[in-house]
This record gives sequence, C-alpha cells and structure tokens, in this order.
Amino acid sequence: MKLWSGRFTKDTKKEMDDFHSSISFDMRLYKHDIQGSMAHCEALLKCNIISREEYAKIREGLASILKDIEDGIIQFDPKHEDIHMNIEKLLTDRIGEAGKKLHTARSRNDQVAVDTKLYLKEQISDIKNQLTSLLETLVNLAGENLSAIMPGYTHLQHAQPVTLAHHLMAYFEMFKRDMGRLDDCLRRMDESPLGSCALAAATYPIDRKLTAGLLGFAGYTMNSLDGVSDRDYAIEFAAASSVIMMHLSRFCEELILWSTNEFGFVEVDDAYSTGSSIMPQKKNPDAAELIRGKTGRVYGNLLGLLTVMKGLPLAYNKDMQEDKESIFDTVDTVKGCLSIFIPMLSTLRFNRERMYAAVNNGFINATDVADYLAKKGVPFRTAHGIVGQLVLHCSEKGLLLGQLSLDEYRKISPVFQEDIMDIIKPENCVNARNIPGGPAPGQVEKHIRQARDILTGLKNKK
Repeated sequence: MKLWSGRFTKDTKKEMDDFHSSISFDMRLYKHDIQGSMAHCEALLKCNIISREEYAKIREGLASILKDIEDGIIQFDPKHEDIHMNIEKLLTDRIGEAGKKLHTARSRNDQVAVDTKLYLKEQISDIKNQLTSLLETLVNLAGENLSAIMPGYTHLQHAQPVTLAHHLMAYFEMFKRDMGRLDDCLRRMDESPLGSCALAAATYPIDRKLTAGLLGFAGYTMNSLDGVSDRDYAIEFAAASSVIMMHLSRFCEELILWSTNEFGFVEVDDAYSTGSSIMPQKKNPDAAELIRGKTGRVYGNLLGLLTVMKGLPLAYNKDMQEDKESIFDTVDTVKGCLSIFIPMLSTLRFNRERMYAAVNNGFINATDVADYLAKKGVPFRTAHGIVGQLVLHCSEKGLLLGQLSLDEYRKISPVFQEDIMDIIKPENCVNARNIPGGPAPGQVEKHIRQARDILTGLKNKK
C-alpha cells in the first residue's frame, strides 16, 4: 500500500507505477535525503512535534539506513516511487510509529528541492576542484613554453605570431571565468527550501533558520511558492556546465587539428589515443573527439531543462521530476570529461620546431611591417595598402617578406630602411607586443605570476 493511498479506492496499474517511479535515478540522492531528514528531525523536536525518545529513534534509524545503503545491503523498491518514500518506508519498518511522524510539516516538494540543492552544492565543489587542477596544469605548461613561438590564427588562417604560453593562458582566463560562473550559481543556490512544505509553508512553527544552518545553507527561501516550484538553480548550473564544455570542446578541436600531419604541432600521449582496426598507422585523438562530442549532450540537457520549465504554472508540477536525469547526466559528463582532459593536457608533447617553422611560412609578420611604416609617419591606412602590395609581389614571385631585398622594399616605399629586416623576425614581432595582455614573454610571465596568486587563493579557500 502506498503512503498516500488513503483517498484512493484501488491501486495504480503496474505500468503507471513504472512510468511514475523515479527511484531508478533519484536513488543517488539518498545521502542528501537523509541529511535533510536529520535536520528536519531537529526542527520537529524543537517545536515539540516529536519527543526526545522519538527523536533518538528517528536519528538512529536514519543513520542505520544510511550505513546499510552504503554497504549495499538495501534494495530500493520501485513500488515506493522515489528516494523519499523509500527511505520513509524503510524508517517506519525499522522504528515503527515514530517514523510516521518525520513527514510532519514537510512535503516531498520541499524535500526534493532540498535534496537537489544539497547534491548540486556538493558536485559544484567537486567540479571547482577539477577546474583548479586544470588551471594549475595550464599555468605550468605556459611557464615551460614562454619562448615557444607559434602562429596566431583568425579564420584558421595565419594572422600574427604569438607564443604557446600566451595561447595556453587564453584558456586559463576562460576556465577562470567558468569558476566564477559556478561561484555565482552556488551563491544564488545557497538558500534552503525546507519549510516551504507543499507550496504554502507549514502550520507548525518550524525554525527554518535552524534547518538551513544545519544543512550548510547561507539562508532560506523567502517565498514558499518559489521555494518548491523553480529549478532556475539547476538551469543555471546546466548553463555554466555548457560553457565549461564549450571551452573544453574548443581546446579539443585545436588539439585535434594540431595533431594532424598537416599541422604537426602536438602529439597526444598514447594513453589518450586509440588506433584503427584496419589502418595500422593510425593514432587517433579519440579522447579529445569524445569530449568535443559530449559537449552537445550537455547542451541538450540545458535545453531540455529550459523546455520542461517554460510553461509550468506555480507551484510544483510532476513535470519537474524530469530535471533529475538531465542534472545527473550533466554532472557525470562534465566531471568525466575533466578527469580525462586534465591528464591528457599535462602529457601532451609540443613540437616547438614545427610551430616555429609554421610562423616562417607565410606573411604572419605583415602587420608588423605596416606598424613599422606607421611609426615612421605613414598613415596606417596608407601603410596597410603598401604592405598589401608587398605581399602581392611576394606571392607572384614565390617569396616571403624576409626574402625580399631592401631595394625591393624601397621600390614600393622609400620609407623602408635596413632596420626592417630585424623588425620582421618572429621573435621581434612577439617582443614588440609588450603591453598588458600581450604575448611578449615579459607580459606573459607577469600574467603567470598573477595566475599563480589566484591559484594560491583558491587553494587557501578549501
């Protein structure tokens, strides 16, 4: 018999039980559900809904259920629909009438909201720890590659020379912002819905400040309807996760490109590559490709959550049960991708010689030639046109800018002097960009020092 069956004249059909049940996936909330029940038990004792003896029985019963679940002794029953009803049934079976009092002044509506928030707070902490490790890996790799010059790209075409360190630190900034998004999400999530009950709060003088504090929340929700009926915290988490995955996917796309024969900038370690069943020469960057592919999965979860919530009137609706699988899958996917990406990144072998050769194969220093003329008083737009003529001349002759003679330069503009030959060297092109945020090694070193200070601060917060 179901715990809510009092007003019904017959049981639900088995097909309905299977369709309605969420225990197959929400069972992962068992720890958080028991944690919420423990706190609620304190509030019931404080307002004399349960006696000290009943309080002790409930606490002991919940602790024994938690231990048995973690020891793998308990099998959940789909007949009892969800994790909340399963634990309540187990508790009542173990301690009798006292177990039936636990649900006083509480609904599954505020119960599930509490459980989900507690779960996400825990998972966000884990993901932030992973991102901290990723940031540290990026800083270490950048420190090792301050002088490794490589092409910078726009439109996947050679644009201007940068360093590998500068390129890596661009991703440091992206993932640092991802940390900030998770912090923002966590801050807005950090309100306890417990006490909202089904939608209109409880008629008992439940101490919401007490239960919020016991559960580690910074405060409690100020409106009972809102407390049980919104999932914007889950949507915000899914959105932040989607941005993390987007950044991982962009990085993986570059690693996939860079590991091709055409680029040859990097080799992925064997531990994160696979072969072909037919082509013996193949070494495929499958880990990076899978992360790129799983990004779409996380995007889909975000869109699914938004679609579930978009037409729901206040307050709770059963549609909202559909949030769990999306949330759980997003957590598992993000954590799984980071657990592979970080060690893959740390074991990459960069081919600095190939990167440098690519810099010298094209007109990547053309902007520096235009800047040279502008610094000598030529209006930049005029200088741009002069360098365009130089590039056209080189293309027709099969030459590079560094292969032209000074006479050839001066035929197009008499402003050119002997020093142009130094200006267009890749090292000097990079060193000339010596302003905050630029790729000059001194600026990148400063960026790395600031990044290490940030990482020290993150570790000290733990």
